[in-house]
Amino acid sequence: MAEHDGEITTLNTLTATLIDSINGYRDAASDAQSTRFQEMFRKCADERSQSVETLRSRVRQLGGDPEDSGSFMGKTHQRFLDLKSAVTGQDDKAIVNEVERGEDYLKEKFEAALNDANLSPESRSAVQSAYQSVREGHDKMSELKHGMEA
Repeated sequence: MAEHDGEITTLNTLTATLIDSINGYRDAASDAQSTRFQEMFRKCADERSQSVETLRSRVRQLGGDPEDSGSFMGKTHQRFLDLKSAVTGQDDKAIVNEVERGEDYLKEKFEAALNDANLSPESRSAVQSAYQSVREGHDKMSELKHGMEA
C-alpha cells in the first residue's frame, strides 16, 4: 500500500469533497422553496453518491481505506452557511448562488487532481469519471445562477 499512498490520499481527498457536495445538495434541497429546485438538488446528490462509490472502489483496489465522511473545511463551510442563512434568511436565488460557489471549488479540486502526474492510469480514469458528474453539475448550476440573474 505504501507505494500507492499518494494516490489513495488524492482519491480520499476528492471523496471527502464529494461527500461535502452531497451534504450541500441535500441541505439545499431541504432549504429550497421551489419543488423544482428541491427535486433537482436531490437528483444531484444522488449522482454525486455514484461518483463517491467510483472513487471508493478505486481506493479499495489500491489497498486503502476509503473515506467515509466529508472534509473539515466542508463542515466549517456548512456551519458558516447555517449562520449566514439564520442571519439573512434563505431564498432560492441565495441557495443557488451558494451551490454554484461550491461547484466552482469542487471543479477546481478535480482539475488539480487530473493534472497530478502521480496518478496511475486506472486512478486517473476513476477521477475522470467522477469529474464528468462534477463538470455537469457545475455547468448546470452556473447556467441556473446566470438565468436567475437575467
